[in-house]
Amino acid sequence: MSADTAPPRDQTSPAALSLTAVAAPVATAVRRPWILMYHSVSDPAHDPYGITVSPARLDLQLRWLRARGLTGVSVATLLRACAQGRGRGLVGLTFDDGYADFADGALPVLRRHDCTATLFVLPGRLGGDNVWDPEGPRRPLVDEAGIRTAGKAGTEIASHGLYHVDLTRLDDEALREETLRSRAWLREVTGRDPEGFCYPYGTVDGRVASAVRSAGYAYGCAIRPPAGLGGPYALPRTHISQADRSARLWAKRLGHRAGLR
Repeated sequence: MSADTAPPRDQTSPAALSLTAVAAPVATAVRRPWILMYHSVSDPAHDPYGITVSPARLDLQLRWLRARGLTGVSVATLLRACAQGRGRGLVGLTFDDGYADFADGALPVLRRHDCTATLFVLPGRLGGDNVWDPEGPRRPLVDEAGIRTAGKAGTEIASHGLYHVDLTRLDDEALREETLRSRAWLREVTGRDPEGFCYPYGTVDGRVASAVRSAGYAYGCAIRPPAGLGGPYALPRTHISQADRSARLWAKRLGHRAGLR
């Protein structure tokens, strides 16, 4: 996916907090549970970014998990279970960007396998499309009605920021807008404060993670956080694509386990 055109952040700013300030309190609370990262669930025929899986492939992937005694749940559910020592057998399922096809493409498959998930949405682009992807295709994003439908089905609704921009390149005021304002908008739509935040493009540093924590979120999802940044505000995830069947899923599972050592 393309990078945004926001001005680069001043790397010498004292607001760029040390990584240990974010990572230190959480090392024992969360031991990097396995979290899978999805995006659109629709026809993957034209997919230059490799972020689309078909409903049939999602069905195969969830059957693979269930056959191995694993159940897909929302990240909030997963973290609570881990904190209580009940995380064994649970896998986090996340769907980034809040594509409208979640309702018809993902929800029926999740129900079929008795799974739930977290849907990361962009309150500033509700009812719009993925304008940040210059190579297309244009995909519609969920609107308020779609958010409510997903929430009633047991989906955790969480924030992906306002507009899908690289947060590490924003000044402090814009960063507060992306974290605090998106949280307030989702509270208005759902009637509850969202617990989770997902960093657009997976990019995060100590300053951004601290902003997410200060905004009141309980966790933040990245992709591959930088070395030294850990805990619930820098959760790594495993990207899942249309190409992932049994052998590749095994390899990704083993790769996650290897990263815990």
